[in-house]
Amino acid sequence: MRVAALYDIHGNLPALEAVLAEVKAFAPDRILIGGDVALGPMPRETLDCLMSLGDRVMFIRGNCDREMATAIMRPAGVDTRPTAAASAWAARSRWAALRCSLAQLQLLSGMPITMRLEIAGLGATLFCHGSPRRDDEILTRISPERRLRAALTGNEHGLVVSGHTHVQYDRLALGKRWVNPGSVGMAYADTPGAYWATFGPDVQLRRTAYDVERTIAAVRENGFPEPEEFVEKYLLRCPDPAEATAFFERMAEGVPAA
Repeated sequence: MRVAALYDIHGNLPALEAVLAEVKAFAPDRILIGGDVALGPMPRETLDCLMSLGDRVMFIRGNCDREMATAIMRPAGVDTRPTAAASAWAARSRWAALRCSLAQLQLLSGMPITMRLEIAGLGATLFCHGSPRRDDEILTRISPERRLRAALTGNEHGLVVSGHTHVQYDRLALGKRWVNPGSVGMAYADTPGAYWATFGPDVQLRRTAYDVERTIAAVRENGFPEPEEFVEKYLLRCPDPAEATAFFERMAEGVPAA
C-alpha cells in the first residue's frame, strides 16, 4: 500500500486542490486526512471536496475537528479560555461549524483518533493527529524521548506519523521513525506553500505551491472571524518553524509564556 498523508488542511480549499492535483500523479492506494481538516475559511467546501473522492479517503480526528463538532452546542460568545487568540479560534470554530452540513459534522465527530496501516517498504505505520493517546498532544522534532515514550502508550509501530504543530519533519528517536507531514493549509515553514507527505516505498516530504490570493479573498469576503489577523499571520507570511517549535515545546513542558 502507498499512502498520501494530508494534515492540517484547516479549510484552505485552494491549498487542498493544488495538493490533490499532485496526489493524482503519485496515485496512492489511500489518501489519509490527518485531522484539523475544516476549521478555516472554507470548511464546507473543503469537506465537500474530500467527500467527493470516495472510499480512497480515510480520516483521523484532530482537536479542531472535535471542537467544531461540539461548537454549536455552546452559546455564542462563550469562551472560558483566557487569551485573545483562544477566543478568536473559539469564534472561528462556531462559525465553521455553522457553515457545515449535519452529515459533515457527524463525519467530524465520528473520526477515529488513530489509523494503523501496512505501508509498502515501511511496514506497520501508526497515523495520529497529536499523539497515539490524545488528539492535542504536542510532539515536535525536538521533543525529548521521555515525552515520546509516554505518548506511545505501548504502541510498537516502527513509524509514527503525527501533525498538530504544522511543522514538517522526519526524525529518529527510541528506535522509531517520527514524521510530521506539515500543514496543507497553515504551514509553519521557511517557504510558503502547502506541505504534505507520501509513504511507500519510503517517506517523501513534499511542498506544493498554491493560489494564496484566492484564499485571502475568501477569508476577507465570507465572514470568517477576525480575517485580517488570519491573513497576516498565516497567509501573507509563514510562522517561522524554529520559533513555532520552541513555542510548542514550552507549551508542552508547561513553561509560562514570556
